[in-house]
Amino acid sequence: MRLIESVPNFSEGKRAEVIEEIVNEGRKIDGVWILDYSSDPNHNRSVVTLTGVPEAIEEALFDMTKKARDLIDLKNHSGEHPRMGSADVIPLIPVMNTTKDECIELSRRLGRRIGEELSIPVYLYEDSATSPERVSLSNIRKGEFENFNSKITQEAWKPDFGPSSVHPSAGVVAVGCREYLIAFNVNLGTDNIEIANKIAKAIRHISGGFRYVKALGFRLEDRGIVQVSMNMTNYRKTPLFRVYEVIKSEAERYGVSIVGSEIVGLTPLQALVDVAEHYLKLEKFDSSSILEKRVLDFISREGE
Repeated sequence: MRLIESVPNFSEGKRAEVIEEIVNEGRKIDGVWILDYSSDPNHNRSVVTLTGVPEAIEEALFDMTKKARDLIDLKNHSGEHPRMGSADVIPLIPVMNTTKDECIELSRRLGRRIGEELSIPVYLYEDSATSPERVSLSNIRKGEFENFNSKITQEAWKPDFGPSSVHPSAGVVAVGCREYLIAFNVNLGTDNIEIANKIAKAIRHISGGFRYVKALGFRLEDRGIVQVSMNMTNYRKTPLFRVYEVIKSEAERYGVSIVGSEIVGLTPLQALVDVAEHYLKLEKFDSSSILEKRVLDFISREGE
């Protein structure tokens, strides 16, 4: 079986009924499996994880984007997380018997359909990017929905597909092939956003921190605390435990402790195995030592 994973982000984290309608569009497509979805009311954002055969994934993502366009109006949207579209970003990740080149081609097909049929400007990013400036999602998203009307008129920011004007309610969307990404957040026992911002600046690559970390500081208003919110773009080269320890050390400088952490969506098993190996100082241990992993491998071989 050929499988591609996608983790689309939608700019709605408060209205559960809207998220259900969007997710249901994916459920309707044969050959697609919704693995997980979660919403954050502070970020006002939802993350859906789905996998399926390439043709089915394309249909599901198109239908979900269309439903988001119809139900989410960014003129009435606010939240802690930066955003530029109702369907904000649609990444594609090769999982099983598929390649990066296939995902890049799929991103182009999907992007063209969204642009032409839904009238939403599309930017190809990461491995699908058509210029160096478009590799980074944060670079594309800079200015967000409110400032994109002027940005899109610049020659350097002409969309890859779709109209040369921002959709009045759905904004613009980024589509592209990328590696596995782990959304990892660390919560701090303080309401001082400056501390979260300073720690985020210390660890993110653009400010001189870890090469494979993107980070911002956010308030969690309902809990009265702040958060260092991260995208870990290569967990093999920058493991979770290393970044966690630096955040812990930086927080202690300000007399603040870590009160919790979270992973949004799904994560590769090996990322957690690396954490276990580090903190438990395990010797001669790898993912094959995990009971469930061994059983699944056996079942997979038996089914071939």
